[in-house]
Formats: sequence, C-alpha cells, structure tokens
Amino acid sequence: MTTPMNNPARGVAREVPTGWPVGSFKTYAEAQQAVDALSDTQFPVEKLSIVGVDLMQVEKITGRLTWGKVLGTGALSGLWMGLFLGLILSLFTEPGSGWVIFTTTLIMGAIFGVVFAAVAYALTGGKRDFSSATAIVAGRYDVLCEPDEAPRARDLIAGQLPHDDASPANPDA
Repeated sequence: MTTPMNNPARGVAREVPTGWPVGSFKTYAEAQQAVDALSDTQFPVEKLSIVGVDLMQVEKITGRLTWGKVLGTGALSGLWMGLFLGLILSLFTEPGSGWVIFTTTLIMGAIFGVVFAAVAYALTGGKRDFSSATAIVAGRYDVLCEPDEAPRARDLIAGQLPHDDASPANPDA
C-alpha cells in the first residue's frame, strides 16, 4: 500500500491534480481498489490520481486529563528516555558498574519526565484538560484520469465494480 510517507514520487512538486473524474468513492480503500482493478487490466495507471475531496480536520477526544494521568505519562516518558540513555552509557563503562549507571538514568529520567510534564500542564492553566488525536479526513475520494484515457477508465470502473461502491462521473459534463 502506497501512502504519502512511502510514495516514491514524494520529491515531485506538489500541484493541484487535473483530469476528468472517472469514479467517486466513500473511502480511500474503495478508490485504491478501483485503481488496482484498472491496473489488473493493464490500464496506464500513471494517468490516474486519487483525490480526497471535502477535507476536514477531526479532533477525536481520547480522554480527560488529570494530574495523575499527566504525572504518570511524564514518568513513563522519562523512563523511556532514561532507558535509552542508560543503555548507551552502560556500553561505555567499566564491567560491573553499568547497572549503577543504568539504574541512575532510569530514576533520573522518570524524575525529569514528571517535572517537565507537571510544568507543561501547569502552564496551560486548566484551559485544555483533555487529550485528543487529530486527523485530516476526506468526505469522498475521486479518481481523476487524464482526458485521453478517461472514458475508458470510467467504463472499466463501471464494469468491474459493484454499482454501490463506485459512481463513475460523466467526463463529458
């Protein structure tokens, strides 16, 4: 599956996609399935684009923030940093003393994690007492095709996919 992060054409200048709409889908997976079906028929898929339309930013609230959660998360974060630093430092110490450095970095990491989390949370002044995850989602995904192959792509999509999955657009409109 090609995503924006592993796309080999990532270095290409970003531009507004052009072409005729040949299908409109509710999900990205359905649009990807249509392009894959076209690829299976030896269609020149480099003439296609999948475009997310009606983009919106969605912030899903994942929970309430309390001092306990903030301090616990800070301690765990600090422990991970202490673990990492302790492992690295213990590689460069005398045999037998590595566990002292390792234990010390774990404890210090947890302490610093708690302190930094507490300061950051206190500075919000209670104005954001919740945690959340943000994503950009599209209302629909259109498959666009260069005009010279658009009628063929539209006909192939209409013939290969169930009608409730795809609603091929009319490129003549």
